[in-house]
Amino acid sequence: MSTLAPLVLELATIEDLPAITELWFTVFNDPGMRKLFPDTPGAREWFTEANRIDMLTKPYQKYIKIIDPSTKDAQGQTRIVAYAKWDLAMPDERGARFPPWHGDMPSHDCDAFFGGLEIERKRVMGGRKHYYLDMLGTHPDYRCRGAGSMLVRWGCEIADREGAGAYIDASKAGVPLYAKHGFVDRSEPTGPRDVVAMARG
Repeated sequence: MSTLAPLVLELATIEDLPAITELWFTVFNDPGMRKLFPDTPGAREWFTEANRIDMLTKPYQKYIKIIDPSTKDAQGQTRIVAYAKWDLAMPDERGARFPPWHGDMPSHDCDAFFGGLEIERKRVMGGRKHYYLDMLGTHPDYRCRGAGSMLVRWGCEIADREGAGAYIDASKAGVPLYAKHGFVDRSEPTGPRDVVAMARG
């Protein structure tokens, strides 16, 4: 009987960005997200460059990855099967979350969607110190193997050590994972339910 190799958490690097972009477009492919981020070469290049800028200029943006040591990707590198981006800065320290939108992206719709998320985060967390789980994605082939929990725990442990809260804009599918780690649904009862405002601590 074969056993699955344990997955490993590591800090992501600049060299990982093409694989992270490929993973993101594989995971976040629902019609709503695909409208905001069409799967075009230009949008992919924008996404990669936005993350590159974060890695190079924003040390409080922490990119972490889960690898499967037993599997190589098409380039012969150890396969990245999940990743997360934890933002360890408050919104006023961070500044704009994204660079200007690419021409392939509907800028008005992007502004409205992500601006709404910022408003909801401020409503829930106010000025209380907290860390933001900006992004988390697991390849469909690796779901239910603990990768998501490893990525969530990484930031929650830092928040707990420093007496800070944590916040995420959760997909409905992700709610059980975050609830397991102490996040509570703080959404407005009458608000849209595509994204769930969840807070911890």
